[in-house]
Amino acid sequence: MSAAESTLSPADLLEQLGVDVDPELLVLALTHRSFAHEAGGIPTNERLEFLGDSVLGIIVTESLFRRHSTQPEGELAKMRSATVSQRALAEVARTLDLGRYILLGKGERRTGGREKDSILSDTVEAIIGAVYLTHGLERTRRFVHTLVDPLLDAAAGLGAGLDWKTSLQEASAEAGLGAPRYESDSEGPDHARVFTSRVLLAGVVRGTGRGTAKKHAEQIAAEEAYVWIDQQRVAAAEPSEPAASA
Repeated sequence: MSAAESTLSPADLLEQLGVDVDPELLVLALTHRSFAHEAGGIPTNERLEFLGDSVLGIIVTESLFRRHSTQPEGELAKMRSATVSQRALAEVARTLDLGRYILLGKGERRTGGREKDSILSDTVEAIIGAVYLTHGLERTRRFVHTLVDPLLDAAAGLGAGLDWKTSLQEASAEAGLGAPRYESDSEGPDHARVFTSRVLLAGVVRGTGRGTAKKHAEQIAAEEAYVWIDQQRVAAAEPSEPAASA
């Protein structure tokens, strides 16, 4: 596979990464589907991205669990969401000047693909997947920490900056569930009214909240639904560790 469509050779990236990666896996990690299509349907980085997303999630979750021993599950989930968000990982990619190494098709290059958050963040995850397959979990953990430790340090503040409805909207979109839909009703006299809110994802109720204000009830419902999405994501993770290559 040629790296002619990137502005630098993938081998030049190794010094930036600070870790050896199997050469074929590294090129694969940098191969966007637009390039693969123009090259006749060669493999893309999407499977590595899928693996890397899971590995990254496990490492970040463990780190937040240990760093914030008194935080409840919901707050840890928000901090993780902020740490591994598309925007945050794209900034990690920019510190590595990663965009110059990505193999893109002509159309993506014309439309500024090297600076798109979605492409940059996906490539970071694909590289994490390549490091994992090359070295196993322990070395990958050290590599991931070199990338995201500044984000972990700021995670509490990043998470606190997201209200539950905003967090749920972002998580629902990433999970392919569309925009959350809220339904609310109330009971009781005007001076003591209680609201019950339900949030539906893809037409299914995933969170319910009660409160003396509709806004509060919706936030509680959104938190419950967010935790549900997060649990599905964690359940889909946990890859088995491969034997480290010689």
